[in-house]
Amino acid sequence: MTEKNASTKKAEPARIGRHNVERVLITGASAGIGADLAREFARHGHKLALVARRQEMLAKLSAELSESFGVDVMTVPGDLAKSSGPKAVVEALDAAGEQVDILVNNAGVIDVGPFAASQTEKLVNLVNLNVVALTHLTSLLLPRMVERKFGRILNVASLAAFQPIPSMAAYAASKAFVLSLTEALSEELSGTDVKVSALCPGLTDTAMVAEIKDRSGSARGVPAGLISDPKDVARQAYRALISGQVVLVPGIPNQMAAAWAQVTPHWILRSFTGFASRYSGWTRGGR
Repeated sequence: MTEKNASTKKAEPARIGRHNVERVLITGASAGIGADLAREFARHGHKLALVARRQEMLAKLSAELSESFGVDVMTVPGDLAKSSGPKAVVEALDAAGEQVDILVNNAGVIDVGPFAASQTEKLVNLVNLNVVALTHLTSLLLPRMVERKFGRILNVASLAAFQPIPSMAAYAASKAFVLSLTEALSEELSGTDVKVSALCPGLTDTAMVAEIKDRSGSARGVPAGLISDPKDVARQAYRALISGQVVLVPGIPNQMAAAWAQVTPHWILRSFTGFASRYSGWTRGGR
């Protein structure tokens, strides 16, 4: 079921080059980077379709965006981790006569702790949301963009995509999939006005980072200077997507870490990240 919220304050239709942009579909939009991405698109006058499980939070964000920026906002509550979730979202938009020109695959979850001690259901849910739902939505909407000869897709990966991370094994692997898929699609679509970008933030001031800190049980915290502001990440992501930049790693420390991971032998990466996870206390935890 969709809900629409529009303000009497009307924004000019958003454009990219010579194209009028129809709906921007943002998953995982109720909080964190997803909510700030919604605010950034709204600031530039885009019509939005926001997807998340938490209907009350979606409604609150929708009202905020309509009031602050005068944009048309649809909310589509749904659980994308369910096999029927992605198709149900697209069918709801089709039924409302909406065209999605920009897809932001932001929805994702994390699991911290030893893989063998993690709940099977939680790991499967992680893969379903981080990998399967993203692939499903992209497969449903990308062909339409190719047919119209215009579109943008932003896949939210992570700095974790560049290396294996013990105690976040499934999460890092899922984000490696997202990054690899994005880079491959960008080459398939080279020379067209359909662009696919990957956002690879490091630690960002969101509930997900708070969960990592809680699970670590360690007094050895992450320096504040290494935790990014989600609003700044969203601003950089918007610019990268519009320009067609394939991979964005926000922040110089994160860029250095990604570059180091790409030139370092994997056995060294494994040893380093294994030491870091043990030092941080992430290896503690259980079912």
